[in-house]
Amino acid sequence: MPRVQVYLPDDLHEELKQRGLPASELLQIALRAELERQDALDETSRYLDELVAEVGEPNQRQRSHADVIARRIRDRSLDRVS
Repeated sequence: MPRVQVYLPDDLHEELKQRGLPASELLQIALRAELERQDALDETSRYLDELVAEVGEPNQRQRSHADVIARRIRDRSLDRVS
């Protein structure tokens, strides 16, 4: 397994040590999550490009409606987290 050197701010390093957290394991989890997030964004972008090619650009009313729906989904997700 390759080794990577990572630099942390002093406060973050101190917190990590105080809590006895496994830095390597946490960094691997965080990196995998970020890679998955970027893959999802790329796939979403490809899908939207295909959709626009198929049905055309949405008008302002359709964009506003989509924004309302997206906010509801986001707010519902945040409610579940808190």
